[in-house]
Amino acid sequence: MSSYDVLIVGAGHGGAQAALLLRQAGFEGSIALLGDEKEPPYERPPLSKEYMAGDKPFERILIRPAQFWPDRNVDLLLGKRVKAVDPAAKTVTTTHDESIGYGRMIWATGGSPRPITCPGADASGVFYIRRRDDVDAIMARLPEVRNVAVIGGGYIGLEAAAVLTKLGKSVTLLEALPRVLARVAGEDLSRFYEQEHRAHGVDLRTGAMVESIETEGGKAKAVVLADKTRIEADLIIVGIGIIPETAPLIAAGASGGNGVDVDSYCRTSLPDVYAIGDCAAHANRHARGMQMRLESVQNANDQAKVAVQHIMGEPFEYDAIPWFWSNQYDLRLQTVGLSTGHDKAILRGDPATRSFSVLYLLGGKLIAIDAVNAVKDYVQAKAHILSGAVLDQAQLADPARPLKEVELA
Repeated sequence: MSSYDVLIVGAGHGGAQAALLLRQAGFEGSIALLGDEKEPPYERPPLSKEYMAGDKPFERILIRPAQFWPDRNVDLLLGKRVKAVDPAAKTVTTTHDESIGYGRMIWATGGSPRPITCPGADASGVFYIRRRDDVDAIMARLPEVRNVAVIGGGYIGLEAAAVLTKLGKSVTLLEALPRVLARVAGEDLSRFYEQEHRAHGVDLRTGAMVESIETEGGKAKAVVLADKTRIEADLIIVGIGIIPETAPLIAAGASGGNGVDVDSYCRTSLPDVYAIGDCAAHANRHARGMQMRLESVQNANDQAKVAVQHIMGEPFEYDAIPWFWSNQYDLRLQTVGLSTGHDKAILRGDPATRSFSVLYLLGGKLIAIDAVNAVKDYVQAKAHILSGAVLDQAQLADPARPLKEVELA
């Protein structure tokens, strides 16, 4: 049986960053990165953007060149999944029925796409975007595709719709809720992106409940909505969220529900087992202590640092302010903070100029910002969010006044 001082399960952003940081911190023990894909660690965000558009080859989205890992004595155990964890014996069992021991384990498995469950969901031509293989399969089909249906108006769906439109496809985007981005942004931002996509030729429909996927010879042919509207589609992309990959940990006794619960040092309830990234549920100070998962590269990287420093005996608590980004057409959206629970939204600037911000307040304090082609607002808002100060709202709304010059209320 092979055994490692640190076994990292999951070879995405968080897992790769943990291995990299351990070596940078001078850790001399054995390290293994175990992942269920055959490729070395690579970036996920470009999959629905530059990679699918053909603007970046796969080699350019590798987190590090393939040789980087063996050069630093990090074993890559690729094409493997953990199916069971024995916390008492400190071993995992893979789907290949091999046993691997660990001194400490960092669980960085992320999540798998939430499947659509309607009739026809398993038809050929229905795709998700989570892995390189997913996008490669989509790209292989594109030459014979004219009509695409995208189910889900979150960032993945919107980004995919933007790319496919630029590639000349006829795209219909279907969102079940009354507006796109409803779970993560205010109405001003949602309406702006709806208008932008429609202006670029996307047939964007909200309140669109999918009833079934019509098939012919096992291939997807159309999406049928609850009101019986039929939308022809040679290819269907589903982007309705992810399910955290935590089943082996939960089965082994780890505390968790929507993800695996971790403390402020990214420790699970199992001894010497940490969890980081999309699968880790933590109490976030920037959401008033709400237990939550954050699906972002920033969160995965920051939690990797917390876990590594704890392993190295130099612990500090996770307290990073969340940030996110999305590229659609020539629009760069940058978000800092969490708008969850806000009681006021201030529109700063004119969306018609395609450069504006939406500021989210709670009790007069700035808690988050969505900045569209407005880098200065994004950068300057962070200090106000961290300060917790009550700010002058008229000045916040004035795009002529730099955010850094906004005074206290």
